[in-house]
This record gives sequence, C-alpha cells and structure tokens, in this order.
Amino acid sequence: MRERLVVLLCALARRRAGGRRAMPGTGAWDGPQRRAWLRHYYSQRQKRLMTLLIARRRRTSCYFYPRAWPGVRGADWWERVVLKEFSPRDWLEKFRMSKETFFYICNQLRPGLAPHSAHFHPTLPLEKRVAVALWHLATNVEYQTLSPLFGVGPSTVQTCVREVSYAVVLLLKPLYLRLPSEKELENMVRIFRTRWGFPHCIGALDSLHIPIHPPLRLSADYCNGQGWHSILTQATVDGLGQFWDVSTAFPGSMENSAVLESSSLWVLAKEGRLCPNPPKHFMGKAQKYVLLGDATYPLQDWILKPYQEDETLTQRQLQFNYRLKRAHSVIENAFLRLKARWQILLKCDDCSLELLPTLVLACCILHNVCEAHDNPFNQEWLEGTEPTELPKPCQPAPAAMEDGRAEQVRELMCQYFESCGEG
Repeated sequence: MRERLVVLLCALARRRAGGRRAMPGTGAWDGPQRRAWLRHYYSQRQKRLMTLLIARRRRTSCYFYPRAWPGVRGADWWERVVLKEFSPRDWLEKFRMSKETFFYICNQLRPGLAPHSAHFHPTLPLEKRVAVALWHLATNVEYQTLSPLFGVGPSTVQTCVREVSYAVVLLLKPLYLRLPSEKELENMVRIFRTRWGFPHCIGALDSLHIPIHPPLRLSADYCNGQGWHSILTQATVDGLGQFWDVSTAFPGSMENSAVLESSSLWVLAKEGRLCPNPPKHFMGKAQKYVLLGDATYPLQDWILKPYQEDETLTQRQLQFNYRLKRAHSVIENAFLRLKARWQILLKCDDCSLELLPTLVLACCILHNVCEAHDNPFNQEWLEGTEPTELPKPCQPAPAAMEDGRAEQVRELMCQYFESCGEG
C-alpha cells in the first residue's frame, strides 16, 4: 500500500512538472533515487508555500490569529469570586489597596481607558483591566501565570499592564505627583519640623536601583558600581513619605550626583522654584528651603548632607549628623514600602526598557494614592524587599560640585540644634 502511494505521488509530480523538468535517470528508476527526488521536491514546495504566506502577511495591513478567547471559567472567577466574595483582606493582599480605593482609581482612569471600537475582540471591562495590571504590579507574577486566572491570554495581560500604567501617569500624576504649591511647601516644612525634628526642610532626596535584564548591546551602561544591572530612580519625598518629585530610568552606571544634574529637580532649584521669593527667614537670615541627602549628593545651599565621619567632628556636628540621618530615613522607609507594595520593582524581567519609566512612575503614583487614602500596609510584604546579594551602590559626590556657601547653612543648622538641646 505504501509503495502504491509513492508511485501515485510520483505520477502526480510528473504531470505537474509538464515535461519542463526531466526526471532523474532513465528507464527503470530505482527506489533510493525516487525517494531522494521526492524529498527534494516536497522540500522546495514547502519553501515556496512559506514564501507565499510571508508575502501575503506583509501585504495585509491587519490580520488576526485564531485564539481561544476568555472562557466562562475565568469570567466567572472575576465577577463572582473577586467582585462578590473577596474580603477586605483579600483586596489588600492581591491589589495592595482597599476595594473603595480600587474603584476610585478605576473611575479616575475611565477617560484614558475608554473602549475602542476597532478592537477585534470584545473589550475587557475597565475594572478587570485595572485588576489585571495591579495584580501583576503587586505580585510580579509572570504573564503566563496570571493569564489563566483572569481567563485572558498572556499578551492581553501585557497590554493591560502597559495601558493602565500609561493611564495612571497621564491622569493621576497631576493629582498625586507634582511640584507642591507655596502653601503646600510651608505645610511640608511644618511636618518635617514637628515629626522629624528638622527645620526649614521640604523633603528627603535619595535614589533607588531597580534590577533589570539589560539589552546585550547596553549591558555595560546598566552595570552599576556593585556589578549588577539596574536602572536608577531619583526621588524626593515629604515628611509623610509621599513622593513629590521622581526622575527615573537612568542607567545604573550613573552616579547620584550626575543623575541630579540631569534631573528636573536640579532645574527647579536653580530657577528658585523650590522656595518662596524672597526666601523665608531662618535663624535671622533669609534662607532657601533645604532637601536632605546622603554622602552621594553634593553639598549645596539647598541640599544638606552629613559631615564626613571622623575623629575631628565636634559634638554639635555629630548632633547635626544624627538629626539629618534620622530625618532622611523617611525616604528610606518610603522606598521600602514602595517595593514591598509593588513588587514588580524587585525585578523587572517582563518589562521593556521603553515601558520602564512609565511603570516606575505609575508605582510611585499608586503608592501616593494608597498612602493618601490611608490604606493599611501589611508588614509581611517587607520580607524579601532587600536581598543581600544586591547591595546598594554608593559613590561619593565629586568635590567639584560642592557649593562653598552651603557650609554656612550647615553651621546655621548646628546652631539651631545646639539651642534646642538634644531633642
């Protein structure tokens, strides 16, 4: 039966060739030759078919692949279990926020996530798209793991993360991550003085390294001083630990001082937009509001950092260092809470470099939303947020960036703390 089928295929091939191509050999055509010729013929035929398919796809402006759309099981799980049976603890654990805050965010994002009639498949409900994105940002589970939970494909999960992140930055950033007004700056000064014991201060400044898988051609640029690959985010928080300035997606090899000079915060400070005009008086002198940094930032009349620790420090300088480090811890705590709440920042594996700036900004904005709405924070989320194998890079600021006038500001602060006692 097999030999008859081979003979039939050979005859069909000869008829298709139409005499334009001579059969190999003459007379009796032996089995090995025939099989070799048939393999060659069908291999070439397969290549021609693939070429035609590729050409057809390139000529077509829009084409779709058949796929299994979300089944009843996934939709039932979201609509029946999540929306109706999730307890407040479940909402907090899976979405890092209360149910009320979740639907508040959905309503705020509605203008930016309106359904598009051009979609081939029925658009997912807005709440479901937001839920998919928040679940991924909170747990950092892979797209393939999350997709069957919601009854959607991995590509749909990726699309939800991208679209919701863009919508958060577009619609919530003007509300929750912006330059404070003059009245708000005065309130921030009051909070830092009463809560952290540091006067005339509007924020703490620091950087966050986020581990990534870099592109091969840019591997050296994203390798930081500790030998692992990261993107660098510079942020400033108020006395409550809420972000009000974020510059992100700098290569991990950059130093904090270089990032500062490249950020919008540097421009704002040089333009005098971080304090009233004229500046408020402090210890009898007109003085700009200050930010608190660490040794990786340059000393400026608007950025204070600790004195270098050695045996020559006086008691008042040691007191200044203690006060500054205690107040500066507000941003260290803010970074811990940010990474614990949105664990996508612990390792950005599934995210492209193009999306990373938007994703980091979205996480900072969502952090502010949760903090502003007094959503509970689970201390168990902190487990694993500081892996010991990824120590934070720390490069001192170059002396060339130091401002000589800033030493007078530190001296004023020392006088203030000396007059106030230990506190």
